[in-house]
Amino acid sequence: MQQRKYTHFREIEPQIIAMREEGMSRTQIAEELGLTWKQVDNWVTRYNKRKAALVTGLPSKRKGRPRIKPLTTTEEYEKEIARLEMENKLLRDFLQLTERK
Repeated sequence: MQQRKYTHFREIEPQIIAMREEGMSRTQIAEELGLTWKQVDNWVTRYNKRKAALVTGLPSKRKGRPRIKPLTTTEEYEKEIARLEMENKLLRDFLQLTERK
């Protein structure tokens, strides 16, 4: 069978699961579906991790780039608001002194 360039594993996932339950090796599954051994190996590893996480009840790992600055609490928001209000007051006073209002 000819090797594929990209495979949507969600579409063939039930087939792979059924073949694994029948006792087929990863190499046999790869040959049957026209995949490489490494593709099947990677999929089985990811599948086992997902299954273990569901059993233990752990939340899934967040994807994407992490935040530069973590979310803050309400106290930190209140401090930031107070700082900005003070900054606005200073700017307003400065503009009045320089007569640029």
